[in-house]
Amino acid sequence: MSKTIENANFEDTGYSYTLSLISGKYKPIILYCLMEYEPVRFNEMQRYLKKISDKTLSQNLKELQADDLIERHVYPQIPPKVEYSLTERGHSLVKVLDQLCEWGIQNRK
Repeated sequence: MSKTIENANFEDTGYSYTLSLISGKYKPIILYCLMEYEPVRFNEMQRYLKKISDKTLSQNLKELQADDLIERHVYPQIPPKVEYSLTERGHSLVKVLDQLCEWGIQNRK
């Protein structure tokens, strides 16, 4: 039996779900940064991302944390120290991100 598009719904696909977790201007870059350099502090990530506001970075980090892709570790000291790293679920995306990197290297014009 061949597939037909009549009953297909993109929102029901795994591809759609994955995109919903990592889509946006900064989420893939945040994940890549953590993949390469974890753990990373807020200010380090802001310097890595260059032109991102505190509010935007904070919002993206909260969303990635809510989706269980990153974790936030607060150290009980003064001044406060906070580091971000990938969760086990976030680490499971590394293969996907690596493939995006490889494709970019092989197909860069």
